Amino acid sequence: MPIGWGCVVMLPKLTEDIAECYRRAHESREQAERTPNPRLKQDFLDLERRWLSLARNYEFSEQLSNFTAKVERQANTKRT
Repeated sequence: MPIGWGCVVMLPKLTEDIAECYRRAHESREQAERTPNPRLKQDFLDLERRWLSLARNYEFSEQLSNFTAKVERQANTKRT
């Protein structure tokens, strides 16, 4: 994990997790479209929604981490 100015600046594992969530959401949608059973279809659509929600949470966490690292770098630059 790259380190800069005493803080983590990138989260490559998190980016992989985001991609995995979107892949699983897509698979869930496809399963819903192939399933004739209405209850099972709804379960797959709910699963898709949860995967998308998790992906968005990971994205927010990644953006927050990047923002925090940038602010910390700026603060360290001003101290010197």
